[in-house]
Amino acid sequence: MTEEILRELGQITPEEQRILDGDANIQKDIYMELGTDVIDAGKLLEEGKLIQVRPHTRFVHFPRHTHNYIEVIYMCAGSTHHVIDGEDITLRQGELLFLNQKAKQEIYPAGREDIAVNFIVLPEFFDYGLKMMEVEENQLRDFIVDCLKGENEASGYLHFKVSEVLPVQNLLENLIWTIWNRQPNKRSINQVTMGLLFLQLMNHMDKLETNQNSERQKLAITVLSYIEEHYRDGELSELAERLHYDISWLSKEIRKCTGRTYTELVQNKRLNQAAYLLCNTGLSVMDVSFACGYENISYFHRIFQDRYGTTPRKYRLEHGK
Repeated sequence: MTEEILRELGQITPEEQRILDGDANIQKDIYMELGTDVIDAGKLLEEGKLIQVRPHTRFVHFPRHTHNYIEVIYMCAGSTHHVIDGEDITLRQGELLFLNQKAKQEIYPAGREDIAVNFIVLPEFFDYGLKMMEVEENQLRDFIVDCLKGENEASGYLHFKVSEVLPVQNLLENLIWTIWNRQPNKRSINQVTMGLLFLQLMNHMDKLETNQNSERQKLAITVLSYIEEHYRDGELSELAERLHYDISWLSKEIRKCTGRTYTELVQNKRLNQAAYLLCNTGLSVMDVSFACGYENISYFHRIFQDRYGTTPRKYRLEHGK
C-alpha cells in the first residue's frame, strides 16, 4: 500500500488519543445502542450510504460483539488478533476477513504500526458484484447470498490469505482510496471494484479459511478450484489420482458436498465460460465451442440452448457488448 494512504490511516484519532491518555475501554456509544453488544451500521454509516471505511481503533480491547451489517476487514500493515466464534485468528498484512451478521467477534489491542481498515457494508451494496459473479459455485458467493437473504443460520467468516496476490491488493487499495477521498461517482466505482475483487478472490479459493471448513467443504473448494483451471479437459480420474482417492469414492463425495456430480459442475463452468466468450470476444461460435471443451459443435448448440433457452448466436446478439 502506498505510503501516502498508510500515513493517512495511521494518524492517531481523537478516540485513540483518549485511550492513550488512560481510558482503557471502548466508548460504546460510538458503536452501539445502550444495553446491546451489536455494533450498529446506523452509528457508523452516513445517511444514504451503503459502504463506509474507517481505520480500526488501536490500543484497546473490543469485547465480544456482533454487527447488523457485513464487516470486511483489510490489514494494511502489521497484524491484529481476533477471536471469532471461539476461534483464534491472526489477520496479517495484506489479508482480508469477511464477517457475516451473526459472527461473534472479539479483538485484542493493536499497536501503533498495526493498521487495519474496517469496511462497514450494507448487504444490498453487493448486488452488482453478485451479478458479475453470475452463478459460479463457490463459498464466497454463497456467503454473500446468505447475508443478502438474511438466511445465514450459523455465524461465519471468510479469511482470505491473499497478501501475495497483486490484483487483490490493487483493488483493495483502489477501494480504500476512492471511499476515503470521496471521489465523484464513487458508488458506481466502488460497486464495480467490489465485483472485480470478488472475481479475483474466486480464482484464489485455495487461500480461503473459514469456520465452516469441514473436511467435506475443504474437498469442495479443491474440486471447484481444479475445475476452474481445467474445465476444458480436466478428468475426474486425473483429479482422483492427484488427491490419492478412489475415483468411485471421490465421485460420491463430490455429489454430497456440492449437490452436483463432477460432470454437472464441469458442464456448468463450461457453459458460463461460453456465455462470457460469446458476449465479450469476437470468437466464432465454433471457436467458443472448442475453447470451452466441446469438440462436437452440434452437442454444444443443444446443451447451450437447453441452458439459456436460445442459440449461441442469438445469445450473442441479445447480450453481447
